[in-house]
Amino acid sequence: MALDMLREIQAFVSVAHKRSFVAAARALGRSPSAVTRAVQTLEDNAGSKLLNRNANAVTLTAAGERLLPHAERLLDVQRDAADELAALSGNAQGWIRFAVPQLVAEHLLPQVLADFSRRHPQVTLDVQYSDEALDPLLGKLDFAVRGAFPQSSELIGYPLWPYQRHLYASPAYLALAGTPAHPEQLEGHSLILHTAPRILKAWHFCRDGQITSVRPRPRLRLASGTAVYHGALAGAGIARLAAWVGEAQVKAGRLVRVCAPYRLTSSTGQDPQMHAVYPAGDLPARVRDLLIALRQAGRAP
Repeated sequence: MALDMLREIQAFVSVAHKRSFVAAARALGRSPSAVTRAVQTLEDNAGSKLLNRNANAVTLTAAGERLLPHAERLLDVQRDAADELAALSGNAQGWIRFAVPQLVAEHLLPQVLADFSRRHPQVTLDVQYSDEALDPLLGKLDFAVRGAFPQSSELIGYPLWPYQRHLYASPAYLALAGTPAHPEQLEGHSLILHTAPRILKAWHFCRDGQITSVRPRPRLRLASGTAVYHGALAGAGIARLAAWVGEAQVKAGRLVRVCAPYRLTSSTGQDPQMHAVYPAGDLPARVRDLLIALRQAGRAP
């Protein structure tokens, strides 16, 4: 198949999924005018109008409805063939651009990147470290890793690993301030609050299926998960941390779990999970391989 026709079909499928030429252009990394021209050329060659365009939305015509499943299958075959060729040659190539929270970068990512780079020496990795909920469409990223609870959007969610959250503080802090056993005993303590990607109005504590909610009054408000973690280690106060970060320091004697029988959840008792989000469409094999490596690292005991 000619490269130009493949690009035309990619443009049509993306617009059909996004219902927007602008959103499709972002997902494809092209300009809206280029996507519009590609769809128009496909329509000219087909001799039929494929999309209805108006100020509010883009919808499929009857001809577009008929063509879409065939176009999707064709793109699937093309991607599968490209992935198979890469696997046969053992030479995955290209860029992977993604974003991760700072704590992932500090605790898990270095070893994952080192191992991945050894397996795929011709893949270039471009990593952004941010605790904000970055949009991979706007940032032209292959994916973005987020914590907590997936939010519905036009992005596709890829679960990485579930986890629990607890409160932690250093032995030095607790020796001076005392160790709270119940969430209501947190009043008067130095609390460290993580403010990215949003400021929580309440901490929800779950024990035996019962929820206790406390409005934290922080002594420190920090926009970096890494800063929250190091603040707890330094004795600045009590911090809410993921167990995959805090428990290793408990075993090392550098942190103590506070209100130990409780875990921090959503208001309905739901535990959080790390997950990746990416624009609609199949991921290249090299990106899937990296996500699998991240999942395995996060779930390792």
